[in-house]
Amino acid sequence: MKQWGAFWLLGLIWGSSFLWIRIAVQAIGPVTLVSFRLLFGVLGLALVVLWKRPSLPRDRLTWGLLALLGIVNTAIPFVLISWGEERIPSALAAVLNGTTPLFTIVIAHLFLPDDRITVARAAGLAVGFAGVIVLLSRDLGAATLRASWLAQGAVLLAAVFYAGSAVFARSHFRGVSPIVHAFLPLVAADAAVWLLLPVVEAPVRLPTLPITWLALAWLGLLGSCLAYLLYYYLIHAWGPTRATVVTYVFPVVGLVLGILFLHETADWRLLGGSALIVGSIGLINLRGKIALRRSP
Repeated sequence: MKQWGAFWLLGLIWGSSFLWIRIAVQAIGPVTLVSFRLLFGVLGLALVVLWKRPSLPRDRLTWGLLALLGIVNTAIPFVLISWGEERIPSALAAVLNGTTPLFTIVIAHLFLPDDRITVARAAGLAVGFAGVIVLLSRDLGAATLRASWLAQGAVLLAAVFYAGSAVFARSHFRGVSPIVHAFLPLVAADAAVWLLLPVVEAPVRLPTLPITWLALAWLGLLGSCLAYLLYYYLIHAWGPTRATVVTYVFPVVGLVLGILFLHETADWRLLGGSALIVGSIGLINLRGKIALRRSP
């Protein structure tokens, strides 16, 4: 139950992030957005580190690999997605981000002996992605699909980075505390993005509107600090394939938030797409449940 609670909370937090990214990127540049987002995240995680006092790695190799993880799992994909959402709708970005588990299952099969492709997993991922398409089909008209191919490619490339990074994290940091696993890569990612900022976005547009600061705080404290604690916990508990399925929850969260706060109407897409996604999560976790029943 603890792991499932973490899964659905992570889906809720990251599912709302596309909306906040879209709000913030209207006022500031994408690299500025990521710089402040990660700064909030680092400050939040620093407090957690001071509170929990986890054991830090003692060898330089682990420190270097954690820094590399911050670049490939956070700095690069965050910038790619933020840049892409300047040019394409958040609905399309969510669909493209939903390809993460599809890439993950292939990469994990190649590099992790305990995370192989099974018929149930492959079927579950296919059904779940179909559910994502159904959920967002009303927002994916011809005009949307003709949006910037470069922006779509950027978000798709971010999904590849996420998938590879999830497998990398599982294979290299099994003994590292989830707190350290979240904190040190985020520090490295934020440092890299701040160094990049004056090069690619001069002159820098600083946030001025309260709603922009709210978006950055949400993205940093919840979408980066808390989310990464939950995410790395799930990667070590479940493995990368099952953990990255959380991306299928994002469109459901977006549509439910639209119904609750924007008075949008529910239709067959919400019910049908959500049913497909819930069914896919059940299929992907089917093998794990069978194994538990067979264990003494």
